[in-house]
Amino acid sequence: MAKKEKVYGTHLKVSAKRAGHKIGGTVGIFVFLLVLALFMALPIYLAVVMSLKPVQELFVFPPKLYVIDPTLSNYSAMFRLCSDLWVPFSRYVFNSVFVTVSVTVCQVVFSAMAAFCLAKVRFPGAKAINAIIVVALLYQSNVIYIMQYMVMAKMGMIDTYWALILPSVAAPMNLFLMRQSMTQVPDAMIEAAKVDGADMFRICWQVVMPNQKPALMTVIIFSFQAAWNIQGGTLVFSESLKTLPTVVQQAASAGLARAGVAMAAAVFMLVPPIVIFMLAQRQVIETMAHSGIKD
Repeated sequence: MAKKEKVYGTHLKVSAKRAGHKIGGTVGIFVFLLVLALFMALPIYLAVVMSLKPVQELFVFPPKLYVIDPTLSNYSAMFRLCSDLWVPFSRYVFNSVFVTVSVTVCQVVFSAMAAFCLAKVRFPGAKAINAIIVVALLYQSNVIYIMQYMVMAKMGMIDTYWALILPSVAAPMNLFLMRQSMTQVPDAMIEAAKVDGADMFRICWQVVMPNQKPALMTVIIFSFQAAWNIQGGTLVFSESLKTLPTVVQQAASAGLARAGVAMAAAVFMLVPPIVIFMLAQRQVIETMAHSGIKD
């Protein structure tokens, strides 16, 4: 009887020790994630704070992380500055919305159809194309910027909306996420649709895509965020074709005197992507979980 009590007490001690280690690990992970979240939220917080500071507070040293006398004068100055331009501010808004919607729609359509072919259609060279897509994730479009410019110049797309839209249509990350998500679709579902007489285009959009809502929402978010920040750079020269980020850059280039206006414009640019992301963040998390599953 004494032996049994001793063994039982030992088991209790081991269980309590394991529970203590588990709680300690959970607390450690929570603290680490909390610090990481605060570090990532710091730039957004500073942008909002700087946009609410009056001019005299911008030159305070050492700089403060809070506002002493908050004001909305920077936002009113931003709209007043934009209204003084010879191109109406509404034109910049239209350009940004038009380019963003066009790029987002094109990326969703092309990424979905290409991912369906790579994930569910067997054809020669499919593995090589998948490998190229994975390698393409390592590079940004800046690497091939000169070649893109030469091609668009030969095609007469410089200083048009096409110069802002077409280079952004191909997105390796969106294609990779869609392909990884579609690998989870059962082949039996596709075969049943073929037996019923559906062609591949109909199978893609009426059978597979309704089951890919998380992946589609993720692609929409990533595409929107990237397209909303398109400036055009050396591709667009006409003022009537420039987008909102161009106005932000022009405001920021005026020096410290307009630092508050530049921050107000930056906050204004941050609002739409943040709103869209917050509305669909659950879909993004679910898609990221599936993207790591191998075939």
